[in-house]
Amino acid sequence: MSLRDHSDEPDFDQRTESSDDASEYEESEDASEEESEDDDEDVDDRDAVADAEETRAEAAIEGDFDRLVQGIRQGAAASGAALLGKDWDFDLAEKEAEFRDDLRAASGVGRTKGSRKRGRRAGPVLSQQVKALIGEGNQAYVDNDLPETIRIMQEVIRIEPRAPAAWSVLAQCYADRGEPQRALQLRIMGAHLLHDADEWERLARQSLEMGHSKEALYCFGKVTSLDPANVNALWDRATLAKSIGELRTASRSHTCAPNLLARNALLTLLKRLPHNLTVLDELRPLLIELAELPLCATLFAAAFAHYHAAFPSGAGRDPFDPAPAADVPGGGFGPLHLLVLADLHNTLGAHEQAVAVIRSGYRWLQGRAAQRWWDACEDDREYDVDGREGRPRAEGEVQPGMYPLDVNARHRLAIARIKMGDVEEGKRHAGAILAQDVAEYAPLFAEIADAYYEREMYADAGHIYEILGADAGTSSLYVILQAAACRRMVGDLKEAAEMYEHVIAADQAHNEAKFKLAEIYEILNEPRKALDLVLQIIDARKRRPRAGAADEPPPEPGSSSLFEERARAKGKAPAARPANRLTPAQLRALEAQKERETAQGWRRVRELWARAQAGEPEAEREWLVEAEKLVEAFRETRNLFLASRHLGFRGMFPRTARKLSAEQSEESMASRLQLELGIITRTKVKSEGAKGERLNAFRTITFDDWLRLFMQYAFLLTKRDQYDMAQEILRHITFSNAYQTRSAQDTIRIALMACAIHARKFGTVVEQSRKLVNAHQFNNEPLRILLASLGSGLQATDAFLASTLSKHLLRELKVADAAVKNKDALRWNPTLRRYGPGGASSKADDADDALEEDADVPKDDSVLTADKSSGAGAFLPTKDNPINVALYGQLCLASRSYQSALFYLLHAYDYCPHDPMICLCLAIASFGRAMQRQADNRHHLVAQGTAFLSQYRKLRGADAAGMDEVEYNFGRAFQQLGLYTLAVRHYERVLEMAEIRLQTDEQAYGLAREAAYNLSQVYVITGATPLAQELYRRWLSI
Repeated sequence: MSLRDHSDEPDFDQRTESSDDASEYEESEDASEEESEDDDEDVDDRDAVADAEETRAEAAIEGDFDRLVQGIRQGAAASGAALLGKDWDFDLAEKEAEFRDDLRAASGVGRTKGSRKRGRRAGPVLSQQVKALIGEGNQAYVDNDLPETIRIMQEVIRIEPRAPAAWSVLAQCYADRGEPQRALQLRIMGAHLLHDADEWERLARQSLEMGHSKEALYCFGKVTSLDPANVNALWDRATLAKSIGELRTASRSHTCAPNLLARNALLTLLKRLPHNLTVLDELRPLLIELAELPLCATLFAAAFAHYHAAFPSGAGRDPFDPAPAADVPGGGFGPLHLLVLADLHNTLGAHEQAVAVIRSGYRWLQGRAAQRWWDACEDDREYDVDGREGRPRAEGEVQPGMYPLDVNARHRLAIARIKMGDVEEGKRHAGAILAQDVAEYAPLFAEIADAYYEREMYADAGHIYEILGADAGTSSLYVILQAAACRRMVGDLKEAAEMYEHVIAADQAHNEAKFKLAEIYEILNEPRKALDLVLQIIDARKRRPRAGAADEPPPEPGSSSLFEERARAKGKAPAARPANRLTPAQLRALEAQKERETAQGWRRVRELWARAQAGEPEAEREWLVEAEKLVEAFRETRNLFLASRHLGFRGMFPRTARKLSAEQSEESMASRLQLELGIITRTKVKSEGAKGERLNAFRTITFDDWLRLFMQYAFLLTKRDQYDMAQEILRHITFSNAYQTRSAQDTIRIALMACAIHARKFGTVVEQSRKLVNAHQFNNEPLRILLASLGSGLQATDAFLASTLSKHLLRELKVADAAVKNKDALRWNPTLRRYGPGGASSKADDADDALEEDADVPKDDSVLTADKSSGAGAFLPTKDNPINVALYGQLCLASRSYQSALFYLLHAYDYCPHDPMICLCLAIASFGRAMQRQADNRHHLVAQGTAFLSQYRKLRGADAAGMDEVEYNFGRAFQQLGLYTLAVRHYERVLEMAEIRLQTDEQAYGLAREAAYNLSQVYVITGATPLAQELYRRWLSI
């Protein structure tokens, strides 16, 4: 079990803490005397801590010995072996706390420089009687009288159990009699008195040779408690505990205690040998089994950072290899470890970190660590596949690197990109993987399909599932069921039914497939087939035998180990009801009390609100305290946040007290189908339907009042610079089953936008606006809300230019155009409750919106029963809409894509030629395009811009109040063109209008300050500095 016994593993004993300290803190020859004295003091301090820790460990071992002796004395009539087998049957979970205490300071305690190892203890001072008896026993042993020696030494142990010689001689006697197991037990007893780590290690080896794993585990624990620097013992203890856990896994027994013990031992070893890959590889499966994925990711990320810094070239000799033959990739941290780290990040949802690990890690392994400019690219063009369809390239962008990337690494990138919402980039990687042989890379195909399925991209997922299902070597029931689910979600109900029928033909007992097929038959208006399947499921459930108690394995014959080597069987007796569990009557009484407290708090909140609005600080603080109690009481109520949100709130104690199970679903479907077929009366169903009545109040407060309270509380928190708490509360209540109606969802989202505007979190504004656009398709009001919410400023402009918003608006634009020109190309999506492009790309185009709307779209049964193919009753536009086209043109204009802006704005001008805003935007786009190098006819563009600007003045000039706006825009246009004389004329007109208005209203500046600033710039450029200074004093001074 020692690490030195394996030639393919590093010799950890050669890398002790003292050598690490010497290499890490090496003193120079010319060090001063003061530094030497400080080092001596540090060594003395470490020695003192080590001595104290060793003394504590010895006291714990002697406490174990006292426990055993007490048990022997209490059972005088029993034999020693029987008592040992009884009293020393420790449970690993109980000893784990002791092991953690023993190794708590192991990373800072050990064989430091100048420390010395303690030898054997001499034991207590013996009386003359005991000494005489020991002498007689030794003489009897010399005379080969083993029975007499055993009798005398047992008498010595009875008088003075702490006499080490008695245990040693007694063990030797049993060894001479051919009883090595009994001798080993006695030596373990005697070892408690000597406190010799080497002796405990020898006993652990002997226990392993006899097959006593738990006994060896206990002995290794004593070694590590006495000598925390013994890394070989730590390794042996960890691997032994891990092997015990694997054996128990094979026998379906409890594995937590051995794996937890192995985990702690390996973590302690990792402190001794930081970033050791052998230890990390052993630790990884344990942490995964114990569900400690964040810790595992942290350890591998730290190792990656360490090796990346230690081997910047991407290759080197493994520092833990005692005889490295040549350089290895990453100094040992190779592609497999990068894949492990990426998988951990993906599992934890840190997809951006997974992408960063793969990109920077493989760049490092390829010796390109210095090429850090690739990190500035948001996409993965660095690893584009040569020969495949290229990505769109803009002028000045970094060209694709075409560097090689392993298929498995590209698979991790694809999964991360798809799950993080960057679907287009994920599809590029997925395409490269799907081009491989499906038989060789079937698991990668399945994981990509699962990622698409999670994003509700059912068309893409179904295509991959069908590829897997077409090959007998890669097909499975899971694959076929997933393919059928995808077919159903895209509306191909008949094809989905055929797949479910194929599964049922292969497995007649597959009730899940039968139930799914029954649901499809019900949608296809074939109730008899659906009812037949449901009755088959119910009949199979009734005939299914109940699981009885498992047969326990026969007891093993008496073992000679100090521990029970076979794990105890878990009892099947029903667990007793917890003493602290409340009865239904107590729960109702508690709910009544909470209802009274809530009503009282609500009355107090209403009383304080008027005073808080009046500006009384004390009233506002008290209102916040009382409101917080109500808000938290609402958020902590589980019945308001159920998984089946579409069912609404049915009260704290609904009539259907049992949790909705699969059996109830089956019976509910059977009743519904029988009703449709006329088998049962409608009166029965009406009485049953009353049970699901929805309530519109919670604890005497209506949900409208609750929502008003949430909004007022969130607004006050935002005003007090606690925006994070405010948005958390508002986001949380969007998941409440009390607020799943469309009006409630819109109200909450607008409240979220209001808080975000105040806190200048415009990313949230764009996010919620997109959800409003999705919820109200073909409606212009959400677009107007978006523009009004962003207002002006750099942060708002950055949010407006986000790539997600531009892609979203372009998709909406395409759908709106198709709705007018080619209605047959659209298809009603019953899941998202909106129209989308038909065909295989319908779900791919809505991939970004599908994830957002999964939890946001109210589940209205009336909508679900509508015609799913045509979307009966849904609104479709009948003429072109200039607003969405103009909005996308303005987005292109803000991003300086003037050519694209002209294209969309000209379309908007065709739809609505009398809108002054469209004309102004067209003028700006024309002038902007004329200023670019790519312009092929600048004069034409300038003339076109001037024409649209004149049209804008004609349309806007009818409003006298807006003339300063017209004059300012003309001045700004001429300033951009370099016609300063004309620009000055228009700016001066703006100032003259402002002078007239200020005579009646002191605050009616209008655009005077903006015009004064631009005019001063013109004066400075042309050398008229005195005129500019005069403008500063008149208009731009506070």
